[in-house]
Amino acid sequence: MPELVFFSGTMDCGKSTLALQIEHNRSARGLKGMIYTRDDRAGEGKLSSRLGLVTDAVEAGAGFDLYGHLVGHLSQGGRCDYVIADEAQFLAPEQIDQLARIVDDLGMDVYAFGITTDFRTRLFPGSQRLIELADRIEQLQVEALCWCGARATHNARTVGGEMVVEGAQVVVGDVNRSAEEIGYEVLCRRHHRRRMTSASSHAGALSPDVLPVNGG
Repeated sequence: MPELVFFSGTMDCGKSTLALQIEHNRSARGLKGMIYTRDDRAGEGKLSSRLGLVTDAVEAGAGFDLYGHLVGHLSQGGRCDYVIADEAQFLAPEQIDQLARIVDDLGMDVYAFGITTDFRTRLFPGSQRLIELADRIEQLQVEALCWCGARATHNARTVGGEMVVEGAQVVVGDVNRSAEEIGYEVLCRRHHRRRMTSASSHAGALSPDVLPVNGG
């Protein structure tokens, strides 16, 4: 049976690399896929990984009808055996509904890849809808690490190396940008809560939380 599968993780977990691997493996078997993406770091209409691999994709911007686009492609004699949707966290909930409709009405597997939560630890609307609708949710096994060596579970937005917790939910950046630019860093929950990035950790020693002491 065809499935809507959501591959989720932090921004540094290799999700786009896996998307490209799935595309390569299926195309090598003679299958033809449709790739959608939105706001990829490599630019409009691109699916890129941090390993430097890039392929063309269809940009699914605001108001773009994924189901309608695919039906149009098929009605004009095009072929499609499966769908890949990268940066799915940026898709609107109604676009996630369209992905589910592709599975149910067209009988195709849809592989969606996305970050679950934003820099404020809030669910992206697209990711929330995928959690609600997906037949299967796969946590990516490539383990991202915080600067302290612990497992990274949270995404942090940085400006000048300092973590920020206010601003628009979607600002395209990268983990490889200079400290003066808007960038992103993956942190463990402990250091995300303390707003301690790799840059700020060098400014002073980590102090433990002070436990309340009740006088008796």
